[in-house]
Parts: sequence; C-alpha cells; structure tokens
Amino acid sequence: MKIEIITPDKKIFDGEIKSVRVPGKKGSFQVLKDHAPIISTLDNGLVRMVDQQDKEIIYEITGGVIEVKSNKIILLADSIK
Repeated sequence: MKIEIITPDKKIFDGEIKSVRVPGKKGSFQVLKDHAPIISTLDNGLVRMVDQQDKEIIYEITGGVIEVKSNKIILLADSIK
C-alpha cells in the first residue's frame, strides 16, 4: 500500500507500507492491504506503520483525517509532534 502523511506545512512521509494503525476518534484501527474504502477523523495519538522491511515507523499526531481507497492512504495530520 502507498501512504502519504501530510501536515499543513509539508509532506512528512511518502512510501510503501504493509500496515498502519491510527488513532480514530472512536478508537484506534488498523489498515491492511485491500481495506474497504473509508474516510475517518483522527484523534491525538500515535500513527504506527510497518514498512516493507518490517521496520516500525511511529509519528505522534494532533488530530487529522485519513482516507483509504484502492490501497492508497492519505493521512492529513493537523500537526506532528
């Protein structure tokens, strides 16, 4: 899957991953390959990604929105701590 993490200031990450776990407003959830299309608001918390080499990448965000569609993820974060 391809993911882009963007803040109002700049693009933070753009690459291929195996999975991502995000802090949804109603609880955290994970996105894997072939996930159903979804748009969700995000709460403050950790975004945990696993890249193609099984390395975990973690960002702390302060809210935002995520869109998942056709194995492409766009995460618009209010800010990254």
